[in-house]
Amino acid sequence: MALATAVVTALVALVALGPAGPAGAAGSPPSGAVPSPTAPHRGVVAQTGPDVPTPGRDTAVRAFVEQRDELRAALAGDSADTPNHAATGIAGASLAPTHNFWGVFPQPGTHDGITATHSVDPSYKVTNSQNFTYAPTTKAQNSCMEVVTAYWSQGAEIWAWDWCGTSGPAKTLKVNADFLAKYTTTANGITSYSVQLTKDATSGNAWSSYLYNHRTQAWELLFRSSGTDQSRLAYGWDIFEIYATVNPATGKGYFCTEARSTAFDSADIKLRRAGAWQLATPTDSPWTSTNPRGSDFLCPTLTFTRAAANHHWTVHP
Repeated sequence: MALATAVVTALVALVALGPAGPAGAAGSPPSGAVPSPTAPHRGVVAQTGPDVPTPGRDTAVRAFVEQRDELRAALAGDSADTPNHAATGIAGASLAPTHNFWGVFPQPGTHDGITATHSVDPSYKVTNSQNFTYAPTTKAQNSCMEVVTAYWSQGAEIWAWDWCGTSGPAKTLKVNADFLAKYTTTANGITSYSVQLTKDATSGNAWSSYLYNHRTQAWELLFRSSGTDQSRLAYGWDIFEIYATVNPATGKGYFCTEARSTAFDSADIKLRRAGAWQLATPTDSPWTSTNPRGSDFLCPTLTFTRAAANHHWTVHP
């Protein structure tokens, strides 16, 4: 009896340790809150409030464009042509504000669709008008849209960024009570919504993006676009991304304190290939960096958890 008790105690202690960040766990447990990518596709996501341009959002949009320009330049100038080197190059550049990112980069030719379950935290308030957190944000290779969880000084929003047309947020959704009631649930202990981007079964480069409505148990159309992907980036991505300045009162990025209770989480990242959905793997979706440093994000306490083999990550200030 004493031996059995000791074994049980040891097992409990091992479970309590949990994954450390960065860490490489064998996999994350399935969650009933994660919808099937092949669930019914019906209905359209309604605007959750008046989509009126504001100076604050215009600033956030300009920052987003600058980030993508920096990412493109880093990849173009990287002799090894790897996401890891791109992230390191940006982190080491003399930039103000600081732009950096971490997550997975699905490789060219590996997919024609991506789906994931993303965290969202309406309680995270960004105070400085020059600071933006885009996390998680996801895009498939050559897709006509990127779906962004955007935190800025006027609140939290979901953006459907049009990469084949206006090169801006073609549709924006306020993360309000209506959005939370329809599109979010608790996954891995975190308030989350599920997003999907797929290439349409038509000629040319036509794409659709969807959000999963937990009330109707169906994927609703968020935005559709076709044409040439103007991002000029060969990779897809699912990443945590910041555009941050230093708070002189703390010596760290504003988000490092303001997002202290927020977990930025992307789970159940799947790629579609030849009509089949499979979890992202180290082969098709390498990490942008296997050893990211919080100091490169203006937040020394930032933790990066590789919760599964390239299909689940968490970042926490």
